[in-house]
Amino acid sequence: MNTLQSRTVADMVTENIKTAHVFKKYGIDFCCGGGISIEKACLKANANPEELEKALLECENTTTRANNYNAWELDFLTDHIINVHHGYVEENIPLLIQYAARVAKVHGHHYTELIEIQQLFSLVATELSGHMRKEELILFPFIKKLVSAKRDGTELPQPHFGTVDNPIKMMEAEHEEAGELLRKISELSDNYTPPQGACNTYRAFYAKLEEFEQDLHHHIHLENNILFPKALQLEKELN
Repeated sequence: MNTLQSRTVADMVTENIKTAHVFKKYGIDFCCGGGISIEKACLKANANPEELEKALLECENTTTRANNYNAWELDFLTDHIINVHHGYVEENIPLLIQYAARVAKVHGHHYTELIEIQQLFSLVATELSGHMRKEELILFPFIKKLVSAKRDGTELPQPHFGTVDNPIKMMEAEHEEAGELLRKISELSDNYTPPQGACNTYRAFYAKLEEFEQDLHHHIHLENNILFPKALQLEKELN
């Protein structure tokens, strides 16, 4: 791992979002836990470093303009997060709540983990709903003000929260909480593997849960590893 040992997981995914799929395959957290070196991530996930490096190198030359989030202006990136990822969460939470209730009612007496999964996802839904409102009403509008102040050469208004670091720390803590809840759901569901002979609703529920987790990982990566560090840097430049 000599060529990659000093690089962090987050850096790799920021440069090329397609590497996220490689890290996911090897059980490595690229969003909340992406700040550690690839070498340490391999040790933590008990992944083969040589195999991982080979897979990452295969992704190195496949970055496309459409996936180059790191080059986007921050106001455009916030709109993308709201329209794509917040929109996805809002659209799919009601469906997953319905699936969870139905599957737990029909199969929870035999597969008791379904009751806990239903309870955990209810917490995820509540936390994410409040979390996204805070981003859309407080943090993201201020990030847009940062961009406008730099672009137009105007004075930056003083926010009531002092510095952008304060809401960012709160959002990162909430990302950790949501990520941990979904990690527990993944464990309880045997990595979203329905039992043999499971009905279509059971299978659809697990498939949608896995999709939801993957979207959230991408969503958190864009914020933790690109949007937030750049917003902090921009605020320093303006003060």
